[in-house]
Amino acid sequence: MKNFVFSLLLLFSVVFIYDSNAQGKKPASNLNERVQQLTDLASKKVVLRFNANKFKDFVKAVPRNYSIVVMFTALAPQRQCMVCKQANDEFAVVANSFRYNMNMAHFNKLFFAMVDFDEGSEVFQMMKLNTAPVFVHFPAKGKPKAADTMDIQRVGFGAEAIARWINERTDIQIRIMRPANYSGTLSLVLLVLFVGVFLYIRRNNLEFLYNKTMWGVWALLFCFAMTSGQMWNHIRGPPFIHRNQQGQTAYIHGNSQGQFVVETYIIMALNAAVAVGIIFMTEAAKGKGESRKRKIQAVIGLVFITIFFSSILSIFRTKTHGYPYSFLFK
Repeated sequence: MKNFVFSLLLLFSVVFIYDSNAQGKKPASNLNERVQQLTDLASKKVVLRFNANKFKDFVKAVPRNYSIVVMFTALAPQRQCMVCKQANDEFAVVANSFRYNMNMAHFNKLFFAMVDFDEGSEVFQMMKLNTAPVFVHFPAKGKPKAADTMDIQRVGFGAEAIARWINERTDIQIRIMRPANYSGTLSLVLLVLFVGVFLYIRRNNLEFLYNKTMWGVWALLFCFAMTSGQMWNHIRGPPFIHRNQQGQTAYIHGNSQGQFVVETYIIMALNAAVAVGIIFMTEAAKGKGESRKRKIQAVIGLVFITIFFSSILSIFRTKTHGYPYSFLFK
C-alpha cells in the first residue's frame, strides 16, 4: 500500500514538473512563432498591413523582443485624406531603405506596419486616435511613451524625417534610398534647350535682356518664393493641408514651428499684394500723369498695403501665441 501511494505521489510530481516546464516554455515558443511569422510576412511585403486581430497578435502581444513602427492612416478615397497617400509613399521608402541597408545585427529587431481606418477602426479607438496619418513606435519593452508618437506637424513626414525619428527611438540608422527620378534633370535640360533656342531666334534683337522691369519681376518672384517658406517645404515635406476626423480643413498651421504647403502660397500672394501696393504708391509719387489719377493710384496702393499687411500680421499672430500686435484683423 505504501509503495502504491509513493508511486502515485511520484507520478503526480513528474506530471506537475513537466506541466510547469511546458508552461514556462510556452511564451518563448509563442514569441519565436510571432517573430517567424513577422519575418515571413516582411519578406513578401516590407510594410505589413494589419487589421484589429493582427494588431493585437503582433503589436499588443507580450513579451516582445522586436520594435515595430505602425502608421495609422486612412487611404480610402471617401476619407478624403489628401496627405495620407503622400505619407504612405514616404513610409514605404523608409521601409524599403531599411530592407536594402539592413545590418544583420538588426535582423528581426524592427518591423514596419500600417493600420487603415476602414480595416481597423477598433485599433483607432483603442489608441484614441481621431486623425491620420499618425506614426507610432512600439518598443521592444514597455508601452509607447509620448516621444514614440512622431510629431509630423513639427518635423513633417518625409522619409528622412521618419528615419531620424526611428534612429532616436531605436538607435537604428536607416540610410534613405529613393528610386531614381530623372524628371528634375529632364526639366532642367528642356529649360536650357528652350532658353538656347529662344536666344538664337532673337539673336538680332536682345534688347529685352536690358529690360529692368523684367529683371525686377523675376527678382520679386524669387523673393516671394524664398520668404514664403518654399525651401522649408522642400526640406521638411509638410502636408498640403490638414483635415481632421470631423472633416474640418486647416490651411494655416497653428504653430510657428510648422506650416502647410498651401500656407506658403497664401503668404506668397499676400506679399505680392503688398508689393503691388508699394509699386502703386511709388508710381503715384513720381508725379507723372493727371493729379486725380495719381491720387486714386496712391489711395489704391495704400489700401492694398493696409489690408494685406494686416492679414500677414494676423496670420503671424495666430501662429506665434502671445504676440500682442495687430492692426485691422485680430
